[in-house]
Amino acid sequence: MPKSLPETPSGPKALGPYSMAAEANGFVFLAGQVALEPATGQKVDGDVAAQAERVLDNIAAILGDLGLGFPDVVKASVFLADIDDFAAVNAVYARYFDTDPPARSTVQAGALPGGYLVEIEVIAAR
Repeated sequence: MPKSLPETPSGPKALGPYSMAAEANGFVFLAGQVALEPATGQKVDGDVAAQAERVLDNIAAILGDLGLGFPDVVKASVFLADIDDFAAVNAVYARYFDTDPPARSTVQAGALPGGYLVEIEVIAAR
């Protein structure tokens, strides 16, 4: 199956030369999401928990546009500006992936574009 770039109108718009989602061979790859308000394109202020909630809401919206949800996610990658924020982000993450969570990696990125505190990307399977 060739790569497709599905529309994701409910999520934030891409801020650069990338697609919010790409699909190939039954897998959907979402671009890393940061705490952007989709309606305004503005950064969501607040602590790392508030940013993580906005990120996961954006992921939910994009997945929903594609007829998918959190149960379809098979892999998540979490990038933190500060690994000391792991517990706070993990608590928010656990609310969204409350049953059968996907495989996950979490790393300290040191710095994220735009001064964001957390970025999450996921891979879902159809």
